Amino acid sequence: MEGLGVKDLCTRVMFLLISLYMVWGFQTSAPTPAPISTPCSVFSGKSCEECLRNVSCLWCITNNTCLEYPVRTILPPSSICAMSDARWGACWINFEALIIAMSVILGVILLTITLCCCYCCYCRKSSSSRFDAEEENLIREREKRQQESLQRKVERTIKHNEIRKKYGLLQDTDHPYSKYENE
Repeated sequence: MEGLGVKDLCTRVMFLLISLYMVWGFQTSAPTPAPISTPCSVFSGKSCEECLRNVSCLWCITNNTCLEYPVRTILPPSSICAMSDARWGACWINFEALIIAMSVILGVILLTITLCCCYCCYCRKSSSSRFDAEEENLIREREKRQQESLQRKVERTIKHNEIRKKYGLLQDTDHPYSKYENE
């Protein structure tokens, strides 16, 4: 993961989440059978599985009736069948639990996407300003060390020249043969 930017990482996480959701959604959804032209009331008194083969039917456990799903209202009213006793799509889960499970899953997905987006925006803002400040500090430190190094070099040269002058080793650079004059 070294060398990946925050934006690349967030993009990969979002792609992974969307891919997992799509794969999970396709695996858990059973193929919907073609609607049967027979009315739902024909399946009353039979089994839930027979009733729910037709996607427009709703099975009510309390009185073992197969009813037309009320498409005009999103949720079936309690006058038709109680939510906890209604089955639609699958016989093993009641309509109330189906709605709760779907809303929880949708909420988790939306919360995950929102948090990921907020985190990415926060990281992008804070990381760019933090790196700029760190880079400026490094440049200042480097210049300071170079100045100190030059100052120590000048002091060292002055000190060495004083020692050479003290012992007569300071050479005159104007005349190339000046070191042979004293001999």
